[in-house]
Amino acid sequence: MSNKAVIQTSKAPAAIGPYSQAIKAGNTVYLSGQIPLDPESMAIVSEDFRAQTRQVFTNLAAVCEEAAGSLQDIVKLNLYLVDLDNFAVVNEVMEEFFKPPYPARAAVGVKALPKGSQVEAEAVMVIGD
Repeated sequence: MSNKAVIQTSKAPAAIGPYSQAIKAGNTVYLSGQIPLDPESMAIVSEDFRAQTRQVFTNLAAVCEEAAGSLQDIVKLNLYLVDLDNFAVVNEVMEEFFKPPYPARAAVGVKALPKGSQVEAEAVMVIGD
């Protein structure tokens, strides 16, 4: 018997490919990458990088909550940026959504992201004991 469960919520964008929003295995939740899609329209929320970053974290938070956790339960966060010059903005927006202790993190510059997004984030969350 598998201890693996699919996490899915309508408060975050539906998967745009053959993947789940998140998978829970034991008390660890692996969150798929979120881009700044509005969950209802499935369109990028704005061309503005700060607005895109806020939407990414809002989407991640919705998936965390569906898995009975929160952004504060994230232990590892991976960020993908089309323009690493936006790194300082990511830090500012993260401080709106996260409180210390902050998760371990990586930020990677990439050539392009799905649907023309400027930012994507994926995470690992540990809930409970």
